[in-house]
Parts: sequence; C-alpha cells; structure tokens
Amino acid sequence: MANLIYVDNSGTCIEGEHVAAYAYGLAPSLCDAVANNICDNSWNLDFGKLIARAGGSTTKVAKVALFGRRPPHNDSLWEAARRNGWDVKVCDRSAANQEHQIHTDLVVTMIKDSFLALQPGDEMTLVAGGSDYAPAIEKLKARGITVRVVYWKHASLELEQIATKFIELDLYLDHLSR
Repeated sequence: MANLIYVDNSGTCIEGEHVAAYAYGLAPSLCDAVANNICDNSWNLDFGKLIARAGGSTTKVAKVALFGRRPPHNDSLWEAARRNGWDVKVCDRSAANQEHQIHTDLVVTMIKDSFLALQPGDEMTLVAGGSDYAPAIEKLKARGITVRVVYWKHASLELEQIATKFIELDLYLDHLSR
C-alpha cells in the first residue's frame, strides 16, 4: 500500500504561522490570529517532517506533489524538492493576489493520478484546509479511494467531515518547526 501526498504549500505555511502566533502568545486566540493575519514569522515549516507525518506510519510514500506560488529566485526549497523527486508545481499569483490556479492544479492532479498512478489499496493524502477541495475528495471517495486530510485544526469543517480521516497538525506544531 502506498500513499500519494498533495501539499498546498502557501496555505499550510501561512496557517501554521497563525497557529504558532496563538500557541506562543502573539494572539489571544486562533480566531484572532486568522482574522487579523497575526503570524509568528519566526516559525518555519520543516517539509521533511511534514511529509513524514502526512505519510502515515504504515504506508510508503509513492509521490509527493508540492503546489505553491512562484518563489523568489534565491529560495532553495523548490529546487531541493525537485532533487528529492517531488512533483513541484508553481503558479504566479493573479492581479488580485489570489492562488486559484494552485488549488485547481492540485485537484486536477489528484484526479488524474487517481486514474493513472493509484494502485489498488493505495491512498491519497491532502495537506490543505479549504472547503474548495471537498468536491474532489467526495468524488475520489465515491470511487472507493481513501483520502486523508492532514491540516491545522481550523480547516474547513466540510473538508474534515468529507475526508476518510482527518489528522490535526496543531498537536505537532513544535515537531514540525525547523
């Protein structure tokens, strides 16, 4: 049994900074941190630890796909991810500073892989928290595919409910930091 993992980089990092801001006393509540965009910019996500946590303990990771906005030229994460065999997808932000292409590309890639790469017994893991992913998960589950969602506790309730299993990252905040 293998696991194919799909990561919404921007959302996961930014929301992790909100969780860290609340956890370390920079915001009175998580709701306040999110609503007022209070971030602990000193907190940085360790992607290796994230993938180890998202991959689960009994499966091998067959694919990691990392989706995010185009990084600065001096950012080494994306090149390191490529060297490690990860599927890296970058998109430019729209004029309104939105990342809709990232979400759409992630969903399309999951659906495509469900037909072309998934073997019987394999599962998929989504590291994202928006409700816009729920219809894709619903369609994958209707075909008998296990879809886990790994994200911060304040993920969309709809996404938590539609996932085969939801794994909360807040409990691992310190462990996931580099």
